[in-house]
Amino acid sequence: MLSYRHAFHAGNFADVLKHIVLLEVLDYLAQKEKPFCVIDTHAGAGKYALDSDYALKTREFDTGIAQLWQRDDLPPSVANYVNLQKRFNANAQFKHYAGSPLLIKQLLRAKDKLHLFELHSTEVGLLKTTMKNDKRVQIEHTDGLKNSLALLPPIERRGLVLIDPSYEMKSDYANVVKTLIQMHKRFATGTYALWYPVIDRARNQTLESTLQKSGITNIQLFELGIVADNSVRGMTASGMIVINAPWNLVTTMQTVLPWLTETLGENGAGHFRVETLVTEK
Repeated sequence: MLSYRHAFHAGNFADVLKHIVLLEVLDYLAQKEKPFCVIDTHAGAGKYALDSDYALKTREFDTGIAQLWQRDDLPPSVANYVNLQKRFNANAQFKHYAGSPLLIKQLLRAKDKLHLFELHSTEVGLLKTTMKNDKRVQIEHTDGLKNSLALLPPIERRGLVLIDPSYEMKSDYANVVKTLIQMHKRFATGTYALWYPVIDRARNQTLESTLQKSGITNIQLFELGIVADNSVRGMTASGMIVINAPWNLVTTMQTVLPWLTETLGENGAGHFRVETLVTEK
């Protein structure tokens, strides 16, 4: 688990989906004057150099943000995501990618709070540099999946919990569901966004089934794949499972995901899912 560095994967198609959903949820939370709290359980470094050895070794950004950077026909929510990324690139040059913590920070108001957890010692050092001692932001060098539970329910009584582990360990699939159930018991009205990769479809089916049996209601799933599922390619798709999603998120993603499928899918093999796993009571 401690060997994982998101710099190898920054800006790939999975990040595109994750960050579009993230920004849509944050925009919804900011529509009300009351403050909100965001918890990111696996924050990473916060910002990534796309011309670094890490990024250039895999060039995964070619499957995602690179294909959107200069287009002028982006759907509104995709354009919002790309334009926000361009803030961190002088003269719209394509050199840096903002991770979840930095994107969240851009949408925080003075009264909102952000709690970031990161276990990797190198990543947490970079994260502290990126966030620049912002008083709205608290950074903890610890296991977010275990220790973020103590923050719930937040003082603000409104907020989002973003959970996006690396899934390097197979046990992560079970652990995220177990943690989500515990979190929901403490903060049932909160919004939860769980990122997942599709590497072995059977693991994802088990994760979905376990959530459906958990007793948690109002669960939506949004998935983007760029190639067909297979046992050779590695990650063929990824998705976001959102509990208590904004009312308009499904409608937005019903437009965005077909467009992303056509744009990012390889040789016509792109695919997507927009599904309700559990209805709202």
